[in-house]
Amino acid sequence: MTELPNGRAPSMRRVLVVGNGMAGARFAEELRQRDPGAARFAITVAGEEPHAAYNRVLLSSVVAGSLTARETRLKPDGWWSARHIEVRTGSEVTAVDLVARTATLGTGPARPDRVLQWDELVLATGSVPFVPPMEGDTGPGSGVVAFRTIDDCRRIAAHIGAARHAVVIGGGLLGLEAARGLLGKGVDVTVVHAAAVPMERQLDADGGAVLARVVRELGARLLLSRCVVARHAPAGATPTVTLDDGTTLPADLVVVSAGVRPRVDLARRIGLDVDRGVVVDDRLATSAPRVHAIGECSQHRGLVPGLVQPGWDQARVLADVLSGADPDACYEGTSVLTRLKAPDIDLTSMGTIEVGVHDPDHEVLAFTDPQRGRYAKLVLAGDRLVGAILLGIGDASGSLTQLYDTAAVVPRDRLALMLGRAVTRASGPEPVNLAEMPGNTVICRCNTVTKSRIVAAHRDGCTTVDAVADSTRATTGCGSCTAAVAGLCAWLDSSDPPQHDPQARPDPVPASAEGAA
Repeated sequence: MTELPNGRAPSMRRVLVVGNGMAGARFAEELRQRDPGAARFAITVAGEEPHAAYNRVLLSSVVAGSLTARETRLKPDGWWSARHIEVRTGSEVTAVDLVARTATLGTGPARPDRVLQWDELVLATGSVPFVPPMEGDTGPGSGVVAFRTIDDCRRIAAHIGAARHAVVIGGGLLGLEAARGLLGKGVDVTVVHAAAVPMERQLDADGGAVLARVVRELGARLLLSRCVVARHAPAGATPTVTLDDGTTLPADLVVVSAGVRPRVDLARRIGLDVDRGVVVDDRLATSAPRVHAIGECSQHRGLVPGLVQPGWDQARVLADVLSGADPDACYEGTSVLTRLKAPDIDLTSMGTIEVGVHDPDHEVLAFTDPQRGRYAKLVLAGDRLVGAILLGIGDASGSLTQLYDTAAVVPRDRLALMLGRAVTRASGPEPVNLAEMPGNTVICRCNTVTKSRIVAAHRDGCTTVDAVADSTRATTGCGSCTAAVAGLCAWLDSSDPPQHDPQARPDPVPASAEGAA
């Protein structure tokens, strides 16, 4: 059976997005924004998951019970169809013919396969969890669950009621968020991490040591430089895991968050150039004509993105290229910023951090307060912030993030800068030089909401933080931009934006509902 998606007119280009995750959904939204009347592009998004796109960043909140699965959806019911974007959930693309430009969708035994024609193919297949090899009882229903999807959250929730002891494999961002959620449910938690410090990719040794202390003081047991090698669940006895040093731990529930691997099986089958990810150029083109790749399945300039923001930046560039809105658009990479936002843990890491305090080419400030779970490190080059670690110092994170994003000259008072005092006013936290801040400055990184977008919402009557959140989704991710949004609202209430901020005009692409990594 051959179908033409969305009943396209002959002059329309058929765009098939493979993968209904965050990057694929964002690209579909970006492309439709450039073709709001659906006159040029027929867009179909096909993915295996039985759900429409949702915010994976919020999954730890689902485990903790503070959000429902439904509340993580990127868009409300009917949003996609109202914009003439066809979303086919539960549909795996099993084959692609690059010559005929067709794709076969396997929809399950109850329905026949479908064949779709396409003019542009966008791979947004994402990644799959890495599950370390373990001997013993690890199959379905065993209580060993990879932490990656909404359905994984449901499987974890199904075990929490009867679980007294949980082992989390992996002390990275998601692993620690999962551990915090399980602690909140009253479960005894042990985190087993292969590296010498947790979140070793985002922290230096001192920051990692302080974070380890914070995690332990929250009630979790943290075992570093250790691996789980086996799990056994004998009938009538408490299940256990065995570590590489022979230690045995009770483990009714094992949550695996040991990293991800790009999903490239389809790309390999159709003969694309694949290294660790699907190799793409600066225009997100693969080695095959009219085939593109974005998000965690892609590899650009040797790097595979592991966070949400690069996928969104790539989606915007590809939409510009395909639509002709900016035929010369190029993706040149995304600045790295990671946030861990969990109850009693407030951590931000950005940019270059692997620099010693005596490095001759950088100015490095460090502050360590293990007793109170606080650590800060700022890395400056030429009076500009190029990297930072902020643990337990949340007041400074919003303003420092803006300094990092905009590459603005930092204040002279370095100590006040580190503590967030050089960039706040007595009336409350506020970004630096609001009137001079460019309209394209990203205020909410979780949802890629810029200053100009917030200004436009304010002009439309959204004069409070809650109203701005409803309109733009700013503050609805990790929440660390709330003070910045409040400062913008206060400034807009007391000033004339057109006079003071000529750059503040609506973005060409509205922000999507999504949180940060």
